[in-house]
Amino acid sequence: MTLRVELVIPDGEVWAGTAELVVAKTTEGDIGVLTNHAPVIGILAEGSLVQIRPDQPGEPDVYAAVSGGFFSIADNRVSVLARQARLGRDVDAGATQQALDEALQRADQGHGAEEQADVKYYRALLRAAGGSS
Repeated sequence: MTLRVELVIPDGEVWAGTAELVVAKTTEGDIGVLTNHAPVIGILAEGSLVQIRPDQPGEPDVYAAVSGGFFSIADNRVSVLARQARLGRDVDAGATQQALDEALQRADQGHGAEEQADVKYYRALLRAAGGSS
């Protein structure tokens, strides 16, 4: 038995498929989900990663950066509903690093919480892409 996983943003579906494991960071802590997990609803941590281990042998894990949202599991269906999300394989690390640097400069100039959310998301994008920041 496998998990049916959907990662969705307001613009549409980012990733969907079957998996043997999903790991996400919620505001209450990390959660790892295998088949037959008890139903759970959680709030995704701002600027965190979601890891999806496909159930196909040899397929690499999928990493996605998310910017807030919700995570739910019920009846072996995992739904990740995020404000923003991007798969690590789709991240342009150079452009993201530049955006992070600009967001850090704005944050240093005393801009509000929205800038901090941007910083967290850019850092998550770099982690999803395999970068370090």
